[in-house]
Amino acid sequence: MATLEQLEGRRFPPVEGETTYLVGRCTELMTTMDIDAFTVEDLRILLGQQLGVFHLLPRAVAVLLDDPLAEGDFYPGDLLTAVMRLTADHWHAYPSHRTALVERVAGVRREDVAAALADAIRVFVGAQ
Repeated sequence: MATLEQLEGRRFPPVEGETTYLVGRCTELMTTMDIDAFTVEDLRILLGQQLGVFHLLPRAVAVLLDDPLAEGDFYPGDLLTAVMRLTADHWHAYPSHRTALVERVAGVRREDVAAALADAIRVFVGAQ
């Protein structure tokens, strides 16, 4: 496939000097990694920073339809949390993806997740 840098048709400047892990990782993911090789954690990181959303949101939704509590490095449902935090503008290009995800996560039992995630799911489903 391609890197996000190639897909978006723009160059991301190299990181110079000291930087945080997050900045370094985002730069690496955007510029050197084929998006077909992205893990759940990679999707979580970039979507959490609202980077590459147009190309990554359908991939993340596909993962979440299979397992709504897909887990990166933090907790079950951390990818879902990142995706639910995206703005309505991000979903504009993918209304059917949002509908499918709402239907899938509506079935997540409140007792199976942390209270904060259960509340976020309730808000996300209610905003449909």
